[in-house]
Amino acid sequence: MTSSNTQALRRCAIAALLALPLLAASTLASAQTDWPNRTVKIVVPYAPGGAVDVVTRKMAQKLGEQTGQSFIVENKPGASSTIGAMQVARSEPDGYTLVANDTTYALLPHIFKKLPFDQANDLLPVSAFVFAPLTLAVNGNSPYKTLPELLAFAKAHPGRVTYGSGGAGTLPHFSAEALGLATGTKLLHVPFKGAAEATQAVLGGTIDMQFASPSGVIGNVKGGKLRLLAISGDRRVPLLSDVPTFAEAGVKDFGVINWTGLWAPKGTPPAVMQRLQAEIAKAMKTEDMKAFAESVAAEPRQLDAEAFGKLLKDSTARWGQVVAQSGFEKQ
Repeated sequence: MTSSNTQALRRCAIAALLALPLLAASTLASAQTDWPNRTVKIVVPYAPGGAVDVVTRKMAQKLGEQTGQSFIVENKPGASSTIGAMQVARSEPDGYTLVANDTTYALLPHIFKKLPFDQANDLLPVSAFVFAPLTLAVNGNSPYKTLPELLAFAKAHPGRVTYGSGGAGTLPHFSAEALGLATGTKLLHVPFKGAAEATQAVLGGTIDMQFASPSGVIGNVKGGKLRLLAISGDRRVPLLSDVPTFAEAGVKDFGVINWTGLWAPKGTPPAVMQRLQAEIAKAMKTEDMKAFAESVAAEPRQLDAEAFGKLLKDSTARWGQVVAQSGFEKQ
């Protein structure tokens, strides 16, 4: 082979090597632009039937309709949502594995001595949507007809009034703790594997009350099997217009609102994050999602990643104070 041929081959080889990064970048950009081109999995770190599960399944349905790809929900309950969250935090950051959660996510640093992932950094907040108040539900045949009646009994008999939740460290758990702190009452916590199990315990008369999102109890309320004594937020909701706010029932400044949101693993491409946010925003503007939110007494609004990140930071700080005052020992 002549010297000139050798030099020509060398130049071709160098050119090919230099083109590889450009080709890889082009392929990655194409993959991001094409997202989603296969099934997207959303992990719900709670048992089926709870508020996060119900809201997430509805959102998954809308995202599937809008993108033409399947968005499936996989329930992965356990350890106050940390098992499912950890699984997604360790997943490939390509936009095809997401995790849903609610305000409970803000509680995690305060209830565990050590988390299996970095709550503030390993998962990127994508969007928050469907902002729902919490209700205080009792059995339809409960002797407590009003919140003042229940609180009066609780004050006279510390630890006698029992409440259920989907597990220690969840939002309903600490909402009840916040109520106890605000009213000077001592309530007894009975944790279950999921919110739906806690509801069944109220229905069966095993426990006295439960803090729950309207979506998880509204069917039984309409059927007369459960009674709502109060609802959080600063005003009554049209769907439950006969249910007083906590302020109307005598408990001031009880403004607990539960939001549902989606997170993606750290490193998920910005183009994918932006597309996902855009699709969620689009979904929340549809009459279908507005009607769904209203059907569960929720507000049909949506926050982008930046606003969601601020909400999460503020919520984490605020709930940290409640946990500290409750005397809860980190697990």
